[in-house]
Amino acid sequence: MMRRHRVREDEAAPREHWSARVDGGDVAVLDIPADLKRERRFEIDCRFIVRTRDDTQGAWHAMRVSVDGAQEWSRRIDTANPGASDSLDVHFRRDVPAGRPLRIVATTEVGGGAQRVALVIEAEEG
Repeated sequence: MMRRHRVREDEAAPREHWSARVDGGDVAVLDIPADLKRERRFEIDCRFIVRTRDDTQGAWHAMRVSVDGAQEWSRRIDTANPGASDSLDVHFRRDVPAGRPLRIVATTEVGGGAQRVALVIEAEEG
């Protein structure tokens, strides 16, 4: 499910909030269209949530994030908290020139009994 929200330009402090959420999926894509009039700065958060059974050993999960086709971040870790959830999180900032769109793609992998719960990308204009 993808939700997008943009505050009207006639408000005193126009701020944009964009998000994409995929429950149980392995890829999330967030496309933010260009604004022809102004440069913007986004605070971006990506979160990959997994879970394992109580008896799972050797589970791992990984996430890669790319921005406009270039890799921004990548990590693979052992999944902690058997019987509960664990996550991988990354936060970064991106300046977007006027007239340019922004595309954020998060891809995931799991192994050893880890199960995908949710993959979320949020971009908040700051």
